[in-house]
Amino acid sequence: MTSEGEASVADGHVAAVGAGPGDPELLTLRGAALLERADVVFGLSEDEEMASFRDALLQHRGANTRVLGPDEYGDDPDALAVAKAWEGKRVVRLYAGDPLLGGQVDNLADACRAAGVEFELAPGLSAALTVPSYAGIPLMANNASETRLIDGSGDIAQLPGIERQDTTLVVLNAQGEGDDPFFDRVTKPLVAAGRPTTTPIAVVRMGTTTKQTTVVSTLGKLASALRSTDAKGHHVTRPATVIVGPGVRRQSDLTWFESRPLFGWRVLVPRTQAQAAGLTEQLRGYGAVPEQVPTISVEPPRTPQQMERAVRGLVNGRYQWVAFTSTNAVRAIRERVEEYELDARAFAGVRVAAVGEATADALRDFGIEPDLMPAPETQSSTGLVEVWPPYDPELDPIERVLLPRADIATETLSAGVQELGWAVDDVTAYRTVRAAPPPAPVREAIKGGGFDAVLFTSSSTVRNLVGIAGKPHAATVIAVIGRETEKTALEHGLRVDVVAERASVASLAEGLAAFGTKRRQEAIDAGKPVLRPSQKRRGRRRKTV
Repeated sequence: MTSEGEASVADGHVAAVGAGPGDPELLTLRGAALLERADVVFGLSEDEEMASFRDALLQHRGANTRVLGPDEYGDDPDALAVAKAWEGKRVVRLYAGDPLLGGQVDNLADACRAAGVEFELAPGLSAALTVPSYAGIPLMANNASETRLIDGSGDIAQLPGIERQDTTLVVLNAQGEGDDPFFDRVTKPLVAAGRPTTTPIAVVRMGTTTKQTTVVSTLGKLASALRSTDAKGHHVTRPATVIVGPGVRRQSDLTWFESRPLFGWRVLVPRTQAQAAGLTEQLRGYGAVPEQVPTISVEPPRTPQQMERAVRGLVNGRYQWVAFTSTNAVRAIRERVEEYELDARAFAGVRVAAVGEATADALRDFGIEPDLMPAPETQSSTGLVEVWPPYDPELDPIERVLLPRADIATETLSAGVQELGWAVDDVTAYRTVRAAPPPAPVREAIKGGGFDAVLFTSSSTVRNLVGIAGKPHAATVIAVIGRETEKTALEHGLRVDVVAERASVASLAEGLAAFGTKRRQEAIDAGKPVLRPSQKRRGRRRKTV
């Protein structure tokens, strides 16, 4: 019994949540819901290899969820979970893969039962089934009538029935002892038991992640295949998932994950995380690992009077048009409008132009549908001028256009609209200043070829990245959003590999993916390994075009 005001047993709750084998998108809906409602979350390794996986999972946590590190839960995490539950907390402990596989969760379940604490298990996808799927290997195919799961840390030679050729073996956590190569502990017992040396075998490292590497061979040739793979830059480490059986023969036909156009490419996106959200999601869809490195910091104008007059003029009917040339301009006007406790209705009676899709989307988020945009293939200030209507005093009751923009923006739009007969209020809505240099490891990766590609979304991102971090390495693929950005890149001594067909970040990512697809197919056609640009960086020198 508990006294009044004291948390009862029923108030607390402990959930063991399986996080899956490495791809954070494989977290179950139940697992995500438990994370969102949790008061306390802990678990998973704190090592660098797991950092991005753990961080992605924790994005599902609630606003008030407290994340505990190893120094807080110590050597007895099960006791901590029970103690927090007794305090009335909802506790989530994360486990890699599935908590029940290998008995990971047994002690926690026993501790909760002994303490009378409510316990729940949210299953996770296991590497046993998921990794073969991500490698393109069917487990029960090509006359395989049985699939067995084997703990690679044990003695495989003592297991009965391993000689059966119609049985597929999935060896988890395959590893050796001391300096012994882990594959010997799989291949030698199987050959000794009677499996032919021609039996197909696959070794999958870092399964379901963008570092996944699959090596397909036979029991007799695996050792040399792995040595050759290591020499080509695909280092296979332990532990790994090993699949032995007839389904391995289908791997080349069914591979889908590692054949994505930018699989495993580390791509530098010189934008803030907020600006790059859609772009990074698109890149991940192509198999890339995007990393945001801001090159520009957006600051308010030094004097606010211009913006204040612009908003008053907007409300008082001073303008026939408002032209937006960036999402930052939309954000600056929106913030100032909302400071006056106004909303999108302040634009009633005003026609709105947007330079491109990203800017248009920012306007739509504010509740405004643009009236004018350039064609998709000419989304730029020049393209907007080309479609801008000339001023007609008989049709246009007001001749003035509001142009909120950056302090360093070009005069293209302002000059072009004035030539069409309009009067322009050219207002500094925000200032762009060079961002602080990125951390030393990032600067070293940029100059040393640690990035496979860099996406430049404007001329200023070229100038600023070179200014704060140096020129990208010769082997790094350079992709730019348009011809002006290409010109700036060439002026800075960079070779441009990709120019977007349209002036949009979506088209930029598509162009890089097409480049990656072509590069991959050329390697396959030539019978060469498919290597990322960063794996071919030695001895290369960048030549400008």
